[in-house]
Amino acid sequence: MKDKVILITGGSDGIGAAAARILKAQGNQVVIVGRSLQKTEKVASELSVPYYMADFAKLDDVRKLAAQLKKDLPRIDVLANNAGGIMGGKRMLTIDGHEMTIQVNYLAPFLLTNLLLDTLIASKATVIATSSVGHTGAGKLDLDDIDMAHGYTRMSAYGKAKLMDILFTKELHRRYHAQGIAAAAFHPGVVRTSFASEFGGGGVSLVYGSFLNHLLLPPAKGADTLVWLATSEQGKDWQSGEYYQKRKIKEPSEQAQDAKLAHDLWELSAKLTGLNH
Repeated sequence: MKDKVILITGGSDGIGAAAARILKAQGNQVVIVGRSLQKTEKVASELSVPYYMADFAKLDDVRKLAAQLKKDLPRIDVLANNAGGIMGGKRMLTIDGHEMTIQVNYLAPFLLTNLLLDTLIASKATVIATSSVGHTGAGKLDLDDIDMAHGYTRMSAYGKAKLMDILFTKELHRRYHAQGIAAAAFHPGVVRTSFASEFGGGGVSLVYGSFLNHLLLPPAKGADTLVWLATSEQGKDWQSGEYYQKRKIKEPSEQAQDAKLAHDLWELSAKLTGLNH
């Protein structure tokens, strides 16, 4: 089905912007959310699509965004939770008191999805999470230390956040698939984007911007599975609740398949984000 209403977070750069261009060219109604006003306005102007601003390091921004989207969009066919990044070398806490990587990559999209649930259910929407093969190196996910007060490294925080994205996808499927929600997570490949430098991930962006750059996928290639999930038919072309790589189901880590961990993470996340579930 073309002419879907497709909401893409992190739509101002990288994979999100590439997906927005492809989906718009296919005839869909694309809406983007970005953090940088300059970048977001540029992409929105180029594509003639509506845009919204939100800093996922502030959960109040997410709440305001959700409230505005509910007013403006009576229908959302696809929510692509694509915003994220690798943060700087030192552990940083957000204004909400959470480790920055965990909040931006996981808690904020968890909150946004839940705040939009009524619209998503009514639209029989697809919810897509941009995860990463990095989740396999996450180490043990300790729900008693979700904000990584102990054992923090930049990459372990990113890995844990991307693991949480898969667990969230599986639990979203379990809770709401019967009400019409379809959910999938995917690994885009190692893509040439600025998602590291945007949040001060200097070491990573330095490597990505040097001699390894020619080995990295262009954003449009990284966006391919996202676009496919957004436009193809769940149940026929792909299965809800699964993790994908290159348009194929990829078995994630053992932790990512732990149903109790997925349930407990959801309950904890609801408390941490102030949801009354």
